[in-house]
Amino acid sequence: MASNNVEAQVPEEMQNKAIVDTLYKALAHGGTSTVVKLLASDLEWWFHGPPRCQHMMSVLTGESSHTEFRFEPRSIEVVGDCVIAEGWEGAQVYWVHVWTLKDGLITQFREYFNTWLTVRDVKPQGWEIGHDSHTLWQSHPRDLARRSLPGLVLAI
Repeated sequence: MASNNVEAQVPEEMQNKAIVDTLYKALAHGGTSTVVKLLASDLEWWFHGPPRCQHMMSVLTGESSHTEFRFEPRSIEVVGDCVIAEGWEGAQVYWVHVWTLKDGLITQFREYFNTWLTVRDVKPQGWEIGHDSHTLWQSHPRDLARRSLPGLVLAI
């Protein structure tokens, strides 16, 4: 009973971040039963990058093993109901995952591989004239600062 009170006191953003962190830890150790509990059965998925680099979806569907490509996030940040994980290995591999959660369950997954990503808030900002969209998050891999990659804007 006490644990329910503790969970109710933790902000939803922190719970969502903890869920995504748990997902990556379960994936790293082959914990498929944990992974299945965190994902909606009708998970919506979107990918941008070279087709051969759809690593996360291959792991989630069981097409490849968790050891074929290891996801080790360098940062995990919360933006609204999205959790954004970013990772890179040297100058050749950069990825961003955007997980959308609803009621503690991952309902949407966007995978970007070797693509710079900018997340912007496009909600109307009242009556302010000339007010541009706010950048909420953008790619920032230090190892790839000089590399030219395609860029996308994710509007939320």
